[in-house]
Amino acid sequence: MSNLFKLFEISGSALSAQSVRLNTVASNMANAQVVSGSPEEAYRARHPVFQSVLQDIGADSGTASVQVAGLLESQAEPRAEYAPHHPLADEQGYVYKPNVNVVEEMADMISASRSYQNNVEVMNTTRQLLLRTLQLGQQ
Repeated sequence: MSNLFKLFEISGSALSAQSVRLNTVASNMANAQVVSGSPEEAYRARHPVFQSVLQDIGADSGTASVQVAGLLESQAEPRAEYAPHHPLADEQGYVYKPNVNVVEEMADMISASRSYQNNVEVMNTTRQLLLRTLQLGQQ
């Protein structure tokens, strides 16, 4: 029975991690069209890094949850676009757009959303199993 309670902890950590992933994707997409006057000022896409955290080492069945280790900023160069009449254009007439690939971000959003849904389903199934176990004890 205690292993079933661990499933809540594991799925909860996965929900939290996927929530960070979804928020990061939303931030990247919101900034996808923001222009700046220099490559240094341009928004750079960010991506969360997950890590596994082992628990109960030495027990019969060790479990692992997930946590966000940090956010990595993309090192790809921003896109330069020639727009000499834009108020933010530099001396050569260029503005700089973020290195965000909207198609990749959409695919990442779908993946994170499905992973989130799967973990919600794990929690719901675990809850049902616990309720049925309690009902067995009442009979």
